[in-house]
Amino acid sequence: MPMIRIRDAAELLGVSDDTVRRWIDNGTLAADKDDAGRKVIDGKLLAEFARNNAEPVPADPLGVGSSARNRFVGLVTKVISDKVMSQVELQCGPFTVVSLMSTEAVQELKLEPGSIAVAVVKATTVIVETPGGTS
Repeated sequence: MPMIRIRDAAELLGVSDDTVRRWIDNGTLAADKDDAGRKVIDGKLLAEFARNNAEPVPADPLGVGSSARNRFVGLVTKVISDKVMSQVELQCGPFTVVSLMSTEAVQELKLEPGSIAVAVVKATTVIVETPGGTS
């Protein structure tokens, strides 16, 4: 199982290193020590923590410009597989990204809860919004 350093866990969760350390100190998040004596978090536990503590996706903030990004770094939180196909869920900051792929690809990429992965989204239609009704 992957062991994740505090700095990396903080980045994946969208919080500061200090916040992760406080969660560890108050028992909200469990940590171990690696061979060098640094605190690390079991990837599977971090995946469960991310899933249980993810903030809901913010509502569409009308009046604010936005454009989606195409790469989402995240933590695999769930993998459901049958013989041919798999569903892989990633927690990417406050966003959950779901991908359907072959079970063979899941096995080749060694995707499991606690793995770090990047969801790359390619769409033929991208909508860019700006405030107001200017044309």
